[in-house]
Parts: sequence; structure tokens; C-alpha cells
Amino acid sequence: MKEEIKARLEAFRGLMKSAGIAAAIIPQADPHMSEYLASHWQVRRWLSSFTGSAGDLLVTLDDAMLWTDSRYFLQAAAQLEGTGIKLMKDGLLTTPSMTQVLCDTLPAGATVGVDGMLMPYSSLTQLKEALAAKNIKLDCHFDVIDRIWKDRPALPADEVYEHDIRYAGESARDKIAAIMAATKDAGADATLMSALDEIAWTLNIRSNDVKYTPVATSFLYINGSGSTLFIDDAKLTDSVRAYLASQGVVTKPYKDFVSFISNLPSCEHVLVDSAKTAGAIIDILADRAIDGGTTIAAKLKSVKNDVQLAGVRNAMVRDGVALVHAFMELEDLLASGAKVTELTVGELLHKYRSRGENYKDESFGTIAGYGPHGAIVHYEANEETNATLRTEGLLLVDSGAQYLDGTTDITRTICLGKPTADEKKDFTLVMKGHIALARAVFPLGTRGAQLDVLAHQYLWRNGLNYLHGTGHGVGFFLGVHEGPHSIRLNNVEAPLRPGCITSNEPGVYLENVHGIRCENLVLCHKLFTTEFGDFLGFETLTLFPFDRQLFELSLMTEEEIAWLDNYHATVRSRLLPCLTDEKSRKWLIAHTEPLAANN
Repeated sequence: MKEEIKARLEAFRGLMKSAGIAAAIIPQADPHMSEYLASHWQVRRWLSSFTGSAGDLLVTLDDAMLWTDSRYFLQAAAQLEGTGIKLMKDGLLTTPSMTQVLCDTLPAGATVGVDGMLMPYSSLTQLKEALAAKNIKLDCHFDVIDRIWKDRPALPADEVYEHDIRYAGESARDKIAAIMAATKDAGADATLMSALDEIAWTLNIRSNDVKYTPVATSFLYINGSGSTLFIDDAKLTDSVRAYLASQGVVTKPYKDFVSFISNLPSCEHVLVDSAKTAGAIIDILADRAIDGGTTIAAKLKSVKNDVQLAGVRNAMVRDGVALVHAFMELEDLLASGAKVTELTVGELLHKYRSRGENYKDESFGTIAGYGPHGAIVHYEANEETNATLRTEGLLLVDSGAQYLDGTTDITRTICLGKPTADEKKDFTLVMKGHIALARAVFPLGTRGAQLDVLAHQYLWRNGLNYLHGTGHGVGFFLGVHEGPHSIRLNNVEAPLRPGCITSNEPGVYLENVHGIRCENLVLCHKLFTTEFGDFLGFETLTLFPFDRQLFELSLMTEEEIAWLDNYHATVRSRLLPCLTDEKSRKWLIAHTEPLAANN
């Protein structure tokens, strides 16, 4: 595979030379600025062999570099070895940005190539300005991959289906009306949606175009005359066409989108988010584009309505029941001496989740990292790396499911034998941060960056750290990662609002030793009002026990122990009525005993 990657890069460099391109940027992106991509758009993966969901590739005539974040440092180092591609650890103070490298290494008059449909306008503009200051040109029409990727997958053709209002809680027609009203308030005549999850949410439609994320490849244009969905006709059944028509939506071919926006009247002002809309699209719109920042749909989508919240709570019960059966069988297999591997864990989770009502898919590929593999933040086992579990050490399991009535995401770290003092200490420090964030009380308008220190503080005091975000928004039968809000060290302007669902997932990762992460999903909700305004907090939604044997009680306060005992009591009360066999009931009771029972 390494030699094949080298051959692909050389073929790509040949196309660069022919076009007079000194350096080419290959983003991990599609024209919709998606986090997770359909196979057709996995260009960076094809050129580099790196399979992570984040990371951009830079190819020059004699070098290649890949930037990715801390979740993928270990994975990228392993996958890039022998390819000639250098790993650039994004986010570290010692790592220059791609723009810096281009400005520092390319001579004046050189040309950088990129496909303008694969980079958001805001990033493209910043890059263009930085390069221009060094007299370096930017060609935004460098799209040549089809010439060498001969067996490139076609655009996905999966059928679209309606996401029933009994799950969505609001009709597409009503959502469109709310979006159009806010569009007018912003001084625009129309809204352009590129993000696939926003389109799926707005129209109450789903598909299977992206693995684990039920979206349909499309663009949506909404103005005073109606709504136009640009989508391949083969994806639409007669019933879906009738449904869309009933919501005031007409359809046009996906390939006609660029022509459509090119021919809009000059007086039609279109609301866009320059951070989520391809640069090539906004360049076509030119003066007709109004940058409104975070889209209206993204803001509305992030706040779940009462029907959705009821659905999520029900989905969490089914998910918790499935996890009880899966982890119980895992324990039995290990005790019996049977061969159990990391892949076995994913198979068990799928086996029991798929039996649940409203189950559609996993929400991402299961991360089951045993021992040192747990330190690879987004590790995904394969036949080559698949470790056999033993009755010792730590197993990190991060998994989730897509149900018609909710999306789940949970991480548990469990000990497969008798925990060591170091394992207990590291685990407890992570959980202290988890509990501190879960118990947070904060005023309306608070942003995630203002809360992040609550999760990091105990690790920092002990010289430990993690670099990934502490919390990401979660969609409703949509992307397991969604914005605009998040909880992380770097500031994101979007505040946490009542109705938003967010993960709470601090961790710590010791290379070649172990990884620990503890994740629940939490709902932001209003707690009380004083003369100083509204105050918010979190309701924990996820229902499954933490590994009680890993807690070092001497490091915990009475309040922390009480929180954990109360959480386990809630897990027991919610899941026990849904467990019909005596064995699983006894398992849950044993795993939700008060923490003091460990002594």
C-alpha cells in the first residue's frame, strides 16, 4: 500500500507540473463542508492512506505534508509511515500552519492549486490574502483527481425517505417558514443551504449517503417563491416527491445547482454562512451573497423540541439496555476463556443495539481500544491491529447508535482485571472533571470555552492533559457531531442554550500504556432565575454505569461520590423495568451499587 501511495502522489505531481502548480491543497471535504464524507469525496484518503475524519494534505513538487489534530496523532503516524508524507501535528505551538509553510517555502510568482468547491469561502479568502502578500497566486479551479483515480466511486444513489413528524416534532413547512422569516430579518431575500444535516433537518428527510450519518447529497435554496431541492432524481421515490411537494418543495437535478445560482437575478440577496459554504459557490454569487454567520437552520436544529427530547430519552433507555446485555456477554466470554478481540466488542454492541426498536445504524464506527490502543483517541480496530483481550488492563469503548428517535454516543473505560493504582488514579482524575462539568451551573449566554476548565482542572494539577474537545453538540437522528455550540479550550462564540445536547467526555491518553475517556450526553436546561438572570445546568441523558472498581475514593469528595451514586441510582431505576431476565437485572444491580460499597 505504501508504494501505491507513492505512485499516486507521483502521478498527481505530474498533473501539477502540467498545470504549472507548485503546491496543491487536498482538503478532507466535499462541496457541503461535511465532517464525514461519502466515498466519492474521499480524495485525501485515497492520496495519503490516512483514514481519519480530519486532516488536510499539502503536496508540493518534492514534498508532502498532512495536518491533523490530536485525536489522530498516533493513528496518522502509523498510517503515513513509509509513504513519504510528513505528519504535521495541528494545534501544537511548534507546528506551523499550512499557510505558513506555503508562504515560507514557495517563491514569489508560484501558484497554489485547490478545488474551490472543497474549501469554505472564509478559509479560501484568508489563504488568498496571505499568499497574495507574498506574491503567490491561488488557482481555485485545480480539480484533476478524476484523471488518475480511475475507479473513483460514483456519487451516492441511496433513496431518500421521510423522517416522520411523530419523531421530528415539527413539519418541514413550519421550519421553512421560520427560516424564511429570519432570512428577511437579516435583510436577505433567500437562504442557501449547503450543509447536508441542515437540509435533512429542515425537510425532515433522511438517506444513507454518508456512512453512519443519515443525510442526502443535495443543496437547498429557499426564497419568497418557495423551496428548491437540488438532488439526483434517482434518489427520489414517488412517495417522497409527493411528500416534498406537500411541503412546498420542488426538486431539480443536483448537477443543475451551479447553473441555477449563476443565473439568479442580481437583485436577489442570498444569506450564506461563509464558514460552511464552498468558496467557489460564494464567488459565483459575488455581491448577491450576504454572510450571516452561523446559519438559521443550524441554530434552530441545535435546540431540540419536546417531541425530540422525549424520543432521545426513550432511545437512551433502549441503548442502555443493549449495553447491559453487550457488556454482560463480554464479561461471560472473558470468564470462559474464549478468544475475545477488539472487533468482538463492536460485534456485541451491534448485535444488541440492532434488536432495539427504531434502530437504523451505528452513529460512528465503534472505538474499542485495549491497553495501548486506548491511547489512540479515534482508534478503529481492523484485522491487522485487532488485539486479543486478556483479564487485565483497560478497555476503552466509544460507541453510539442512530435511532429514528435519537442519536446516542457513549464512552466507557472498563478494567478487565484488578486495577492498578495508576489506572485508578488516572481514571478518577478524568471522572472528577466529568462530574464537575455535569454539576456545572452557569448564566445564560455562557460559551463552552468558559466551562472547559472544569473538566481539565484535575488533570492539569497532576501534569496531565488531553487536547481534544470536551464536548460536541449531537444531532437528532443526524450527525453525532453538530454545532454550533461545543465545549473546548478554544473559543466558539455560540453559547450553550436550553434544549442543546452536548457530550461530556474528558480523557487522558498515555502512549503505549492506556487511554481513558468517560462520556455521557447531557442536555442543557434552565435551572432557576434570580435578579442576575437565568441560570442553566445539565441533565445527564446517557444511562449506563461507570466501572465502579476504577474509582480511587481517597481522591474524591463527598459531593462527587454522591453525584455518582445518584447517577447510578437513576440508571438502575430507568433500565431495570426494561430488563426481563433475572441475570441482566442482577448484573445491573451489582454494577449500580453505591460507590461506598467498594470499600
